[in-house]
Amino acid sequence: MAVNHYFQGGNGIGSQSEKRLYEDLIIENLKIHGHDCYYLPRTIVNQDLILGEDVASKFDDSYLLEMYMETTEGFAGEQELINKFGLEIREDTTFTISKRRFETAVDNPANLIKSGRPNEGDIIYMPLMNSFFEIQFVEDQEPFFQLGQLPVYKLRVTRWEYSSERIDTGITDIDAAEDKYTLDQLQHQVSLENEVGSLLLENDSVDGENNYFLLETYALQTQSTYADNTDLDNQAGFDTASTADDVLDFTERNPFGDVDF
Repeated sequence: MAVNHYFQGGNGIGSQSEKRLYEDLIIENLKIHGHDCYYLPRTIVNQDLILGEDVASKFDDSYLLEMYMETTEGFAGEQELINKFGLEIREDTTFTISKRRFETAVDNPANLIKSGRPNEGDIIYMPLMNSFFEIQFVEDQEPFFQLGQLPVYKLRVTRWEYSSERIDTGITDIDAAEDKYTLDQLQHQVSLENEVGSLLLENDSVDGENNYFLLETYALQTQSTYADNTDLDNQAGFDTASTADDVLDFTERNPFGDVDF
């Protein structure tokens, strides 16, 4: 027999207790040497049925997991590139995550587009660097069947290029990216009514007078009597009863004014 059943009681290589111990050691190692990162599953909002792309993705959930960043000496990839579209930054790295921890915290058909594993297109937020990374490829067979199992995922990621996706996770540091970089005009709209139905363009009455945020019926005739418009008009010579021309002078001294013959 190829398998010595006196020492290996499991199906293939290693017993279940050995596999569990090995997986526990990996999780402990990730917690010691890794970093706390947030896993943000992507939700498709408006998928192009022809090209298969989603132009309006959103991220409204986040899950805190420990991950190990393999490229400890710096980012891989082509780094900074100058092309015809300007400066492009391609910084790639690899995150290692425990399969058991992912299945316990994230793996749910309600969270993932494809359940059972991390999905390409999902986002990883690393608080240490205040950076977002997009999953490009999920490697699920490395290391290759140690003790007859695959205990980790290796996520090949690159810097995420934000393009006005909705981010509503409830975590301030993560949601701030949308407030800072979004070009979605609906994020800056002004509603005409609030929840109780009162107009937001008109505030409550104060001392019997209404305070308006925007008053469309405002006209010059409704100006305050304390304004200086009349005095300025007289000094400028706009009042026919006044001879003052200190501000505007329509005589020969003014090359753009009227000339008296």
